[in-house]
Amino acid sequence: MKAMLSAASDLGRMFGVVAALALTVGVASVAQGQQATQLTVYTGLEPEQLDPLKKAFEQENPGITINWVRQSGGVIVARLIAERSNPRADFMWGLAATSILSFEDMDMLHPYTPRGAAALKPGFRSTKDPMTWVGMDAWLGVGCFNTSEGSKRQINAPQSWKDLTQSSFKGQLVMPNPASSGTGYLMVAAWLQLFGEEEGWKFMDALHQNIAMYLHSGSAPCTRAAQGEFTMGLGADLRAALLKSQGAPIEVVVMKEGSGWDMEVTAIAKGTKNLAAAQKLADFAASQKAMELYNGFYAITAHPAVAKLPPSYPPHGEASMIKNDFGWMAKNRDRILSEWTRRYDSKSAPR
Repeated sequence: MKAMLSAASDLGRMFGVVAALALTVGVASVAQGQQATQLTVYTGLEPEQLDPLKKAFEQENPGITINWVRQSGGVIVARLIAERSNPRADFMWGLAATSILSFEDMDMLHPYTPRGAAALKPGFRSTKDPMTWVGMDAWLGVGCFNTSEGSKRQINAPQSWKDLTQSSFKGQLVMPNPASSGTGYLMVAAWLQLFGEEEGWKFMDALHQNIAMYLHSGSAPCTRAAQGEFTMGLGADLRAALLKSQGAPIEVVVMKEGSGWDMEVTAIAKGTKNLAAAQKLADFAASQKAMELYNGFYAITAHPAVAKLPPSYPPHGEASMIKNDFGWMAKNRDRILSEWTRRYDSKSAPR
């Protein structure tokens, strides 16, 4: 009987120890959960990009969780400006450089130079020290020339932007509306920079005579040209390459004067209450690993070692990128779009 009582006592002590350990582990788990940092990230990235980026970052940074606020670029920019006096975002990921530069002028960015940012291409880095933003990837404006339609109509593929003002293209040309498409705006801004303001508007006056319609998407003009509705569409580079890879009878045209372009960037929101975590996210967003994830959606990334081109992408696309003044593009955006709308909106497609 004494042995049985002793064994029972020992078993009781053992269960007590186990219970105490379980309680300790439970309390620690709760505490760890309470300590996890929630980062609110405002983004214009495509929905398919979000999960891979979130998983990769959180795997490297346990204890930090990304909470996405995802909307189209224009909507997310308007929201950030509306919340300027009471910021809710910790981080901005995948917004156009021209938008971020506007935020810089409004003192909405927290300066920070991410680890490894010096390895990125110079054109993809803020010139401030510390940096206020860092580039991720870029997209260009190209031409999609339907070779089948061109042959029927005896129209040659253009080599220069000025070729598009030839009478043979009358009614056979579509492009994005710059007031509703970033791709459209980067094209208009490129022409004004390449030719100068006076000659740039003269070029667009002549181009307008051949335009059938201004569409409200950067991808739609190439799609419509690929379908044979028009001989030539001006649009985004990757859409053009994708359509050609799928068998569309198009030639992806990069004009000899150069290509307008814009880039997606990252930045820390000024006023974040989670600065240390936001800096870790900035480090990751500028890393080669993140660039490899961006490369699945964009041909051109900020990292010189990450340059996998998709099939049918023009091999000299990156070399054609003009020397872009993003500060000028941001500062003059409203003025340029107002003038463009006054001159050419009569041919805009219905929304």
